[in-house]
Amino acid sequence: MPLLSVIIPVYNVQAYLEECLDSVLGQGFEDLEVIAVDDRSPDHSPAMLDERAARDERLRVVHLEQNVGLGPARNAGLEHATGRYVMFLDSDDSLTPGSLQAIADQLEKARNPELLIVDHARTFWWGKVQRNLMYELLEELSQGPAFTTEEHPELFDLLHVAWNKVSRRDFLEREELLFPPGYYEDTPWTYKALLTAKSISTLPVVTVHYRQRRHGNILGTTSRRHFEAFAQWERIFDFLDSRPDLSHWRPRVYQQMIAQYMTVLRHPKRVPDDARADFFHAASEHARRFSDGTESMGSPRQDQLLAMLKKDNYTGFRALRVVNNTASTGKKKLLKSKKNARKVASRGKKLAKRLEYRREVATVDLDPNLAVFAAYWNRGYACSPKAIYEAMRELAPHIHGVWVVREKNVDSLPPGVDYVIPGSRRYWSLMARAKYLVNNVNFPDQVIKRPGQVHVQTQHGTPLKHMGIDLMKHPAAIGNLVFEDLLMRSDRWDYNLTSNRFSSVVWQRAIPSNYETVESGYPRNDVLVNATATDVAAARARLGIPTDKRAVLYAPTHRDHDLDFTLRADPVHLAEQLGEDFVVLVRAHYFYEWDTEHSELERRKQLLNVSRVDSVEDLMLAADVLVTDYSSIMFDYANLDRPQVIFAPDWETYRDVRGVYFDLMELPPGHVATEQEELAELLRSGRYDDAESDALRARFRETFCDYDDGRAAERVVRHIFLGEGMTPIQPLAERTVAPRPSQIPEALAAAAAAVGDKAWDAAADRAREAEWEATHHREGDERERTEPDPGMEMEEDEPFDLGIEDDGDEDRELSRDWDSDRATPTGRRAEQSD
Repeated sequence: MPLLSVIIPVYNVQAYLEECLDSVLGQGFEDLEVIAVDDRSPDHSPAMLDERAARDERLRVVHLEQNVGLGPARNAGLEHATGRYVMFLDSDDSLTPGSLQAIADQLEKARNPELLIVDHARTFWWGKVQRNLMYELLEELSQGPAFTTEEHPELFDLLHVAWNKVSRRDFLEREELLFPPGYYEDTPWTYKALLTAKSISTLPVVTVHYRQRRHGNILGTTSRRHFEAFAQWERIFDFLDSRPDLSHWRPRVYQQMIAQYMTVLRHPKRVPDDARADFFHAASEHARRFSDGTESMGSPRQDQLLAMLKKDNYTGFRALRVVNNTASTGKKKLLKSKKNARKVASRGKKLAKRLEYRREVATVDLDPNLAVFAAYWNRGYACSPKAIYEAMRELAPHIHGVWVVREKNVDSLPPGVDYVIPGSRRYWSLMARAKYLVNNVNFPDQVIKRPGQVHVQTQHGTPLKHMGIDLMKHPAAIGNLVFEDLLMRSDRWDYNLTSNRFSSVVWQRAIPSNYETVESGYPRNDVLVNATATDVAAARARLGIPTDKRAVLYAPTHRDHDLDFTLRADPVHLAEQLGEDFVVLVRAHYFYEWDTEHSELERRKQLLNVSRVDSVEDLMLAADVLVTDYSSIMFDYANLDRPQVIFAPDWETYRDVRGVYFDLMELPPGHVATEQEELAELLRSGRYDDAESDALRARFRETFCDYDDGRAAERVVRHIFLGEGMTPIQPLAERTVAPRPSQIPEALAAAAAAVGDKAWDAAADRAREAEWEATHHREGDERERTEPDPGMEMEEDEPFDLGIEDDGDEDRELSRDWDSDRATPTGRRAEQSD
């Protein structure tokens, strides 16, 4: 029999489940069992539990056939418990290091009490940790022998929850302590436990980290289910009626009941506005039914509210609430109106456009057949928004799509694509009227999320590096990121697309907003999965790659700790090391420029700068092998099932500065090299494509290629635009992959290669021309070239909002690019905006 059974009910917590389990199982405390109860969770939590249980025999998983709620799920776990003591832990919370041993030590010190109350701290998404305000009481009571509530009734002032208590299992069985269904299920359980325990002790050590979630907290949701509190308090008074020996506790319990009802009524979001009067009347009925003559709650304000409850005076309560709210907010509104008046007086044309935008938002109906698309801060027609747009034109032609594109990028658009210049009058009109807004970064802060408007966030990479609020632990990577602004923008999302289970879990934790995760696959990768031999041959022909050469695509990522761009592998030296059987295609991160004056190597078709080539998909299709470091391109390229080499000479530095979600050295998509000589030898010898590489790649694909089955764009359009639901994902084992360049039929390769020399020269010319443009327009493009990448968006327009703080900097960074290694190059012709 273990000392401790930790019961963890699990429902829809995939973002926090691993942290919770790690906090219990990772302490090195062996005298325990962990019982996880899957309450028919709809996310990946059940699979995560089973996988963890297979690795740790201390964890047992109970799968319920239907969702029963938190209380009954705890009861189900209790049926399987065998420990002398039982602790309940919510699956989005965690235990602190060493807390299990501290519990065991205190139980022994207190001579096996029936109830042990432990300390806790609230943890907030921005990193704040706030200890229980009554910790001094726990410290005081822990010094002496075990006691009862009769001796220390102040215990009722502690939080009424089950997870701050460790209970002796025979005590729970003796008192038949089970959890009722419904909200506030902890309340009757806590009162019964405190009133019947014959020996109680405390542990003044922060044991539980109580997570304060931005979204998803049951007691923070607006719902009529808060009416279930009435049934819970009725259970408590029924219990007191059945125990005459406890009747003297009724006045104290009555005060606690009234205090909770007042908390719910004063809370702005718990009870819907149209149900607040009904809640008040129900609370009034309880205030009269269970009253024992109590007239005082301990303060004049609470006494006033109690009197209103007993008289069922909702009109008076509402008037008092309005007066209090007006007094507390009037001064702030006055200051804000004065500040906005100054802004209105100081702005010109941009102000007029945005005021017109706000007018349209308030007065013009949404157009259900209008969609606005953008990618990479309006740089062009690219990535998953492009794939969704093209699928929408085929599957939902009644919806008109418009692309937001910078003036200098207009030439990158295909013929027939409608577009608008950001910041123009038409732009703001479209943003006000469009039902669908699709982007792979965020839209500007000034965009108002209208009721009925649908924001689709496609993302643009599987995250290896830390993103969103996880960056708070890495100050060197934060830059100018304001996390409140980032989350404000993310709160507009309705849908967030992911390409694998790993990403679904990471994004929910890194961006804790209230969106629906759509496990569709990345639409931009459809072209890779569906590519044919003709597509591969055409991609190589467009780049002018001879059929007898092996193409090495070198695509490194940006580093936050680098002030200047430095390629860790020297492409020129690498091309010389590999010789004329290879061609090295260099895809430098688009934040930077790379010198391409290597005409002799280019003439021999051994080296080409492809940083400005429009289609990175073409580059991947054309490549025989990918060499990268920490770029998300590795996850996309894995869909081709071709060899990869990770060149990671600075892995430890990158990991520590930026933070990563998994150890790439333990789960690489292929061989790992840390020196250039080692990299060259892997490529020259052909070892990059050996059996070990195959095995590493297969494991990587199983982990990260879950949903990219070639139908992602169709899936998104049918689910979001047409409301048809999600089509099934084709299993990885049943998919076919595009042929490798070496597998292209000779006749097809020869036909494609007929234009090879001309294409090669054109590609080299494009690279030189783009470099010339970047050099001669550096002043205007300096911001683009040096912009950081950890998930933040760059605004072109000056920030202005009638209710948002404005620092007046037109080029202020508002959010970060979550992985910008696949951005579209700029165009050259500009359209005049209004």
